[in-house]
Amino acid sequence: MRLLTLSLSMLALTACTSGRQVEVRTGPETAPETAIHLTNNLSQAVNVYVVSGGNDIFVKQVAANSVEHIPVAGVPAGATVNLRAVTVDGTRTYTKDNVTMSSMYEWRLP
Repeated sequence: MRLLTLSLSMLALTACTSGRQVEVRTGPETAPETAIHLTNNLSQAVNVYVVSGGNDIFVKQVAANSVEHIPVAGVPAGATVNLRAVTVDGTRTYTKDNVTMSSMYEWRLP
């Protein structure tokens, strides 16, 4: 009887530990469909926002006198948004309203 109990215990233990192996992965990263090509001609950096559906989406801080290509995640091509750039000291705000987003929207400051 003891041998039967030991055999059943070993069988149960083997069944519990020899389950199928499962590989778990995340889906592939999707590249943003839209982007802003920003030329900042100002003497200070700006924080760039996309305003979509009343929500401000911070996309990037762009250095003074520089050019950046900024991918915009979560905003599909063809969406109409407002763009806003605020100088890092908060003294000046630049806006571009009713922009139809595309694979690359060109924007120059000022």
